[in-house]
Amino acid sequence: MSILSQEELNELVLNAKKFTKQGKLADYIPALLNANRDDLSIAIYHPDGECVSAGDTSDKMTLQSISKVLTLAYALIDCGEDYVFSKVGYEPTGDPFNSIIKLEINNPSKPLNPMINAGALAVAHMIYGNTVLDRFNKILSFVRELSGNSKVTYSEEVAKSEFETSFLNRSLCYYMKQHGVIDEKVEDLMDLYTKICAIEVDCFDLARIGIVFAMNGIDPVTNRRIIPEEVARICKTFMVTCGMYNASGEFAIRVGIPAKSGVSGGIMGAIPHRYGLGILGPALDERGNSVAGLKLLEMLSSKYSLSMF
Repeated sequence: MSILSQEELNELVLNAKKFTKQGKLADYIPALLNANRDDLSIAIYHPDGECVSAGDTSDKMTLQSISKVLTLAYALIDCGEDYVFSKVGYEPTGDPFNSIIKLEINNPSKPLNPMINAGALAVAHMIYGNTVLDRFNKILSFVRELSGNSKVTYSEEVAKSEFETSFLNRSLCYYMKQHGVIDEKVEDLMDLYTKICAIEVDCFDLARIGIVFAMNGIDPVTNRRIIPEEVARICKTFMVTCGMYNASGEFAIRVGIPAKSGVSGGIMGAIPHRYGLGILGPALDERGNSVAGLKLLEMLSSKYSLSMF
């Protein structure tokens, strides 16, 4: 059974939607400026396969930083925990997601965690294949499997826009290449990374991915294990400690669920053993999180006692 009626969810979305006026679109990736700032939508998947939704659910979003969780899961499955964490750490940073400062002051000079840009680039480097396209298709197939949607693809427009403007990410790559964290051509890694960030989904896809993580790696719709239980646990832990950029601590207090946001305005949530959540609200706060999406999650968590803590 759903935690709330359709009418209740509609009302919560309408109330949260008022907060879109307080945010702005991500302007440093020009193609993301095409989104509607006032949009807000949510889908909630249950372990029995029921899904309730509200808002502008037909709208698409690119995964952006939500892809960091999925690429991490793939790398852990493919390369193993020891190798992955020899190149990237476990700890929150407290810094903006695109900061370079911790790479400069830490020894060894490796990214502190896989949820910041430097860490995500290091993890993307671990995706093996003969070409960038081969490597990208591995992640795309994985996202299709997790979402149960074989039609998931990527936005060439957003990938191109991000590739052409990712100067700071290139700086992170060159710094890591200097210190032996990565050893491939920077432009190849940027091509792969921007394509992964541009994978396009809707709220239903995100919620379906969320329920797989919530159920410890098992897709409850097909009853098939997609992710090993330990990998799902690691990913959910990173979502709690680092998933909402440098607002993760406040989010843990106010909402208290594993979640990962992206600058397209998406949020993927995985409430252990209970629900998978997919939200789209393109208007962002100063930390890069969906303003209305955060407010909606705070309302839901408060009203229905969703916090893990």
